[in-house]
Amino acid sequence: MSLTEMFQSHSPNLTTGERAIYILGGLGLAAMAAKPRPNPALNALALAGGAYLAWRGAEGYCPIKSALIGDDTHLMRG
Repeated sequence: MSLTEMFQSHSPNLTTGERAIYILGGLGLAAMAAKPRPNPALNALALAGGAYLAWRGAEGYCPIKSALIGDDTHLMRG
């Protein structure tokens, strides 16, 4: 899968509850990045991971869930 395909819109495969968990968890993880740590790489990692989870929740599509349940409809879009 190319980088361009990774950022294209897919049909949502997350339920409303799953989306809420992704968004809340992602925002919580990103908020943890505000706490000073001896290793600034941990802050950057928490911020990036939290932002990614929140974005996936807002988008409603999770490629990991898609791979686990075998949903390959996005591959057939040409």
